[in-house]
Amino acid sequence: MDYAVSETEPHILVIDDDKRLRDLIGRYLTEQGYRVTTAVDSADARAKLAGITFDMLVVDIMMPGENGLDLTRSLREKTLVPILLLTAMGEASDRINGLETGADDYLVKPFEPRELVLRINAILKRARQRADGPTAVGAVKFGAFVFEIERRRLFKAGEPIHLTDAESELLFQLARRAGEPVSREALSPQSEETSESRQIDVQMTRLRRKIEDDPRFPRYLQTVRGRGYVLQPD
Repeated sequence: MDYAVSETEPHILVIDDDKRLRDLIGRYLTEQGYRVTTAVDSADARAKLAGITFDMLVVDIMMPGENGLDLTRSLREKTLVPILLLTAMGEASDRINGLETGADDYLVKPFEPRELVLRINAILKRARQRADGPTAVGAVKFGAFVFEIERRRLFKAGEPIHLTDAESELLFQLARRAGEPVSREALSPQSEETSESRQIDVQMTRLRRKIEDDPRFPRYLQTVRGRGYVLQPD
């Protein structure tokens, strides 16, 4: 189903097998000024993605056939389109699994519609900033990479590199103190909890895959035993 709004507004694809929730999200986002198309499952979404360029996807995890995690993982291999996952599973391990697929954010059902809009706005804002191109102001250089600290954008040889919100935040915290070890407590206020500490490690592993030639032996994103992580600039 398509919801008609001005063609200049961001176009969002909502994928959820629950018709009631799908329609509610579609109507609410349309009221907020977004263009919205809905899909009933992953197969329907793939058919629409083949013919339409979307600015963002909102994907339910628990769907028949190909679930939302598998769809996200598959799409991330060939597109940088921002993805927000929706799920009824709110455990820390579930959030980690969702972020590991390459999703930009993760929202647990039930949720307030306003929170959904706020998260979408934040994700789209970061996506627009990444698309604007690099600037030399307030940047940290390491190898072929440049990270703009205030805009939280990463470039490799001038080309933008997609970062999820969590990855962007982690690199931001390290870049603003480049060359200095940063503890897990500083990287996440809740990092003393096992689940939060684990999420920091997950994001670091994913960042290394995007930045390091050999993530097992990192040159730029290094572990400082007993002290945390450090970004080593040129």
